[in-house]
Amino acid sequence: MNRIQNVFAALADPTRTRILLLVRDLQLSVGELADILDQSQPRVSRHVRILAEAGLVRRQKEGAWVFVGVGDAALSDRINDLISCLSDCADPIAPERSRLAQVRAERQRRIDGWFEANAGEWDLLRRLGGQDEAVEDALVEAAAEPGVGRLLDIGTGTGRVLELLAGQADSAVGIDRSPEMLRLARGKLAGSGNQSAEVRQADMGALPFADGSFDTVTLHHVLHFADEPAAVVSEAARLLSPGGKLLVADYAAHELEELRTRFHHSRLGFEDEAVLGFMKAAGLSAKLKSSHPGPELCVQLWEGRR
Repeated sequence: MNRIQNVFAALADPTRTRILLLVRDLQLSVGELADILDQSQPRVSRHVRILAEAGLVRRQKEGAWVFVGVGDAALSDRINDLISCLSDCADPIAPERSRLAQVRAERQRRIDGWFEANAGEWDLLRRLGGQDEAVEDALVEAAAEPGVGRLLDIGTGTGRVLELLAGQADSAVGIDRSPEMLRLARGKLAGSGNQSAEVRQADMGALPFADGSFDTVTLHHVLHFADEPAAVVSEAARLLSPGGKLLVADYAAHELEELRTRFHHSRLGFEDEAVLGFMKAAGLSAKLKSSHPGPELCVQLWEGRR
């Protein structure tokens, strides 16, 4: 009975109902919610706390930011269905949804601008952890088990993973959102004599390939740029053939806020449980493949298999 009372008490305030509906579409920081709702951060934080205590949302602290996402997914779906029914299918947060679209667009604009300005130095920036050689060796070894097959590198940047793996692959495709990155990747691959790899522009959230198109999919220092990392992992998993593998190399959870402010990382690394959870939710068996500590940052290699 207490849980019923807590859930209905949490939903009794219209602001809290709007928060629940907003984070269904996208994990948002408390500051972003405050901007969308035109309320102070302390007030929004209090609403989020009440929703979290009722199990309707979950809070995730990353450095100085707190992100808010859906809590109990099954409960949230039922509540959303009820709200939709009571609203006669009208959108009860249409004005806020418009501002949410602006938040998404601004996030992407900042990231696109940063990549445009820093494409030429990407290979150096990718080595921030100081252990890139060990990570690359582990990635090559994992990709070869039992073979690379048809390869897709998501967020290929300047094509480094294609350089490493294309020679072992039956076919190799790299996608990136940034035209400047792709220009550099084409030049780099041509300069190394690699004519077998193909690069093309695409968004990692909506990949233009059929289900089961690839045997190996890689995300190398890419996931921390994603607004919705779980959705990116799910989209990557969709492309795996039976027995195929998804390899994710990225930072373990850390507190270096500078990587968000200076390098536009959306996430300050990931706990093992989070990435393994993304993979399992996408229907993959998942494990931590290897761990590579550095002076300040640790890079993890996670594997998910279809």
